Amino acid sequence: MECWGRMLRAFLSGPGRRGATWGSAYSSWQPHRPVPGLLNATELVSHWTAIFEKEGIPEAQESSEYIVAHVLGAKTFQSLRPVLWTQPLTPWQLQCIQELSSCRLQRMPVQYILGEWDFQGLSLKMAPPVFIPRPETEELVEWVLEEVAPRPHAVGAQGGPLILEVGCGSGAISLSLLNQLPQDRIWIVPLDVTLKGSWAHLLSWGPMDLVVSNPPYVFHQDMEQLAPEILSYEDPAALDGGEKGMDIITHILALAPRLLKDSGSIFLEVDPRHPELVGGWLQSRPDLSLHLVAVRKDFCGRPRFLHIRRSGPQRGCPVHAWPGPQPARVPG
Repeated sequence: MECWGRMLRAFLSGPGRRGATWGSAYSSWQPHRPVPGLLNATELVSHWTAIFEKEGIPEAQESSEYIVAHVLGAKTFQSLRPVLWTQPLTPWQLQCIQELSSCRLQRMPVQYILGEWDFQGLSLKMAPPVFIPRPETEELVEWVLEEVAPRPHAVGAQGGPLILEVGCGSGAISLSLLNQLPQDRIWIVPLDVTLKGSWAHLLSWGPMDLVVSNPPYVFHQDMEQLAPEILSYEDPAALDGGEKGMDIITHILALAPRLLKDSGSIFLEVDPRHPELVGGWLQSRPDLSLHLVAVRKDFCGRPRFLHIRRSGPQRGCPVHAWPGPQPARVPG
């Protein structure tokens, strides 16, 4: 996971082009076939690593190791039984490695190639264009667990805190919390938080203990700088946060006071430029009774996660009187 985290960071900083479609960004690509005599896993990793490096594929060795290990039935190359490193592969295994490696040459992310990815100890199914969970988001989950575990909660029929996730994607956050907190079920509610009155559909679930989200937060002008793996395969709607990356964030903050309990919390993953922007936006909206109480850095030392808390009684409003979220007016 640590190696793949480096790969994802390379994706986010790599060049890209806007408007590409899945698998078509490199239509001039020509297939590479293994040379005769490459019969074992170690040789194939070296072979495909060299090809990936020549073609400019990020994290070339990690990519080839994951693909070879997957075909041999393991999560990682290091977890293979040592005997498999030098054991001859079958023609079928060689063909599978060839086909999967060809997908990588077309800049398909390894997560989609393997069809699964681990997150917080869970194996999640992956397919385009579902947003691929990043290692940073595991840190968001860990922070939520740290904060939720010591708190007293009004235990309902499900035996645990009421948590709302906005923007579920692969379900990584919700499933991880479900797996580690005393709940026994999860509800999926299709809902567009940008629509007027959307909050009303959630009122029947009762006041929430917390809201958690990894919303679209990429600044619109930064979208074209994303790597081909992202632009060609992942859903841009899960990434593009508008002019200053705040469009969905401000909708969440505007909705939260109507859904949270007194002293309820919001946990967000954001761009490192957002803590200051969010803090300024909250100061401009004292009516929301929301306060930025903590900022936490990710494993690269960047301010990545926000803890926002509501103070004061829950705001109530008849459904017909709800004015909808305020426009995303961001300081600066």
